[in-house]
Amino acid sequence: MIGVVFQFMGEVVEVRITNSNCIFRTSQFGGQFAPIEGLRLDKKGVIREFPDLIDKENWREEAIKRFKDKMKSYSTEDEQANYVINDLKKYGYMPQYLQKSGYRPKRIS
Repeated sequence: MIGVVFQFMGEVVEVRITNSNCIFRTSQFGGQFAPIEGLRLDKKGVIREFPDLIDKENWREEAIKRFKDKMKSYSTEDEQANYVINDLKKYGYMPQYLQKSGYRPKRIS
């Protein structure tokens, strides 16, 4: 299990990765973790990442499927965490802490 804590516009966002399962927590969930299906996805952001989905009615489902497939393509949780960190950095999420297997979180510099 790997946890990554991000700062985004005054809000703390936590991402937890276990095997290829990725769940998210922010204050909007009231402290509850939610899978990617439970997140509000911005269509403009999805189209920026996947331009071919611009005219598709099921853009949200396809984006979620592609994210899950991408996570499964990595062989280790470290590779998955690096992907999530690098991907969210592009959108202004600043990684703060990384926690592995329940050990004390380490500051990401």
